Amino acid sequence: MENTQPTTGKFALKYGIITSVIGIAFSLMLHFMDMQYSQSTGVQIVSTLILVSLVIVAIYQFKKANDGYLELGQALKVGMGVAAIAAVITVIYLVLYINFIEVDYHDKLAEITRAKMIEANPDLSTQQQDQAIEMQRKFFWVTYPIILIFNIFIGFVVSLITGLIMKKTKSEM
Repeated sequence: MENTQPTTGKFALKYGIITSVIGIAFSLMLHFMDMQYSQSTGVQIVSTLILVSLVIVAIYQFKKANDGYLELGQALKVGMGVAAIAAVITVIYLVLYINFIEVDYHDKLAEITRAKMIEANPDLSTQQQDQAIEMQRKFFWVTYPIILIFNIFIGFVVSLITGLIMKKTKSEM
């Protein structure tokens, strides 16, 4: 019988997909509750907690499958892999969501932005508001790399901390 070592890539892929499915389900829940434009702190915290908790679970499950051993490098590979895969799937979902599910996403976002601008600075002219909204539309694509960078950064930090806490090498026996 062969002794098979678990691979970090397998765990990253599995838990990256699970993270994405949960994140997409949360996003669709917000959509059906008419809260998809909510930029509340609570929504952001829940989204981040989904990623953080599944990175930790993936690292723990890898350690368990690896006979209780975990090196820091393995924790980083698993955690950052989960975060990167989840980010790529999330970006693909967001593109599909904006172009096929919520086709007037940019228009609704523009309305919300205009209302916030008027509230924050009632002296802005309509022309200034229109220019700001046009810039927002023009540079919306920047959202995608920001999602990727944010996820990978969170994945790195959580993996580093989790790896340091759960680390157990064979030489420690």
